[in-house]
Amino acid sequence: MNLPNRITLSRIFLIPVFIVVFFLDVIPHGYNYIAAAAVFAVASFTDFLDGHIARKRGLVTNLGKFLDPIADKVLVSTALILMLVRGAEIFQVLWVQDWVLIAAGCCVAVILARELIVSGFRMVAASAGLVLAADKIGKFKTVFQDIAILFLLVGAVSFGSTTAGDVLNGIGLAALAVATILTIWSGISYIVRNRAVLQEKGAGKESQS
Repeated sequence: MNLPNRITLSRIFLIPVFIVVFFLDVIPHGYNYIAAAAVFAVASFTDFLDGHIARKRGLVTNLGKFLDPIADKVLVSTALILMLVRGAEIFQVLWVQDWVLIAAGCCVAVILARELIVSGFRMVAASAGLVLAADKIGKFKTVFQDIAILFLLVGAVSFGSTTAGDVLNGIGLAALAVATILTIWSGISYIVRNRAVLQEKGAGKESQS
């Protein structure tokens, strides 16, 4: 197993660490969320690192193509779901109204739905012997998802009732909104651009043009 794949695996192994730290309430004043944000930041950085090394050294493998998107999706999905579990602390620091948590839940649902749809789309393409590359919009979407998660986690600690906490929380919520918009945009763009995959005849020829 080459270095990029080992780095990708380390991202997968960091997911249970993130879960444990996130729920580690023995850490006072909610600083377990800062620790969880640190773990998430390290895991997110490995996403850039493994891809950079693989392309630079010519170490792109089928195993890496399989593991990398799975690691990314599981990491982000896990973080978003856990944050909803603690929604009263994560999403309602800036505004106490219930609609904030409802809106955050809808954003998370859209993000997860898009990932499931695109994953299914890629499976159909793979069965036809096609490999569909990710687009730039999808990459920007991932960046804003990471920003949202990090700012919301850090803004949820005990100083969340202060101006600094409110600002961090507000940035996180804004980034989540942008990520949701980019998620919808990238999902529609991805399917429209590769719509030939859904055609029963001539799909292979059109997809290569």
